[in-house]
Amino acid sequence: MKYTKKDRQKLLLETLDKNPFITDDNLASTFNVSVQTIRLDRMELSIPELRERIKSVAAHNYEEEVKSLTIEEVIGEIIDIDLDKQAISLLDITPDHVFARNGIARGHHLFAQANSLAVAVINDELALTRKSKITFVKPVKAGDRVIAKAVVLASDSEKNSTLIEVTSKVDNETVFVGEFNMYRVTMS
Repeated sequence: MKYTKKDRQKLLLETLDKNPFITDDNLASTFNVSVQTIRLDRMELSIPELRERIKSVAAHNYEEEVKSLTIEEVIGEIIDIDLDKQAISLLDITPDHVFARNGIARGHHLFAQANSLAVAVINDELALTRKSKITFVKPVKAGDRVIAKAVVLASDSEKNSTLIEVTSKVDNETVFVGEFNMYRVTMS
């Protein structure tokens, strides 16, 4: 469908409001225009590029401080966190993350993103992985953006235990699922 510039820009704003993490390539496909047209529309509307939108959303949503590790220790970039409830992180897969012969991401990077997110969502000073059950659903390649979401399923304060599920997706397709049984304590 062909949109007028005015209609396309209005829909562009609505689309980015719903999903600020959508790429210019995906927007171009959605509106059946070139990537350059999307970039010009963004410039006219003063919409920053994807990386800046991600930082903006992270700054806006990141009101609580991670207690169990430093932000530098998190694999990926936390963009949303609600301690003891849920958290979301992004990891851009670079050529350093993949096997040279086939371009497929090495599994320990996906596991590290998920595991560090499971640690980060814990609202205690110490959080360690007791046990994990993981499934690699689909290969991830260089250039992919992995969005991981951790959800706290249950907590048992007597056992200092929390069960967390992490689902990682690329372009809304699940690529990794992990269940993490976490040990947690306050160190004071």
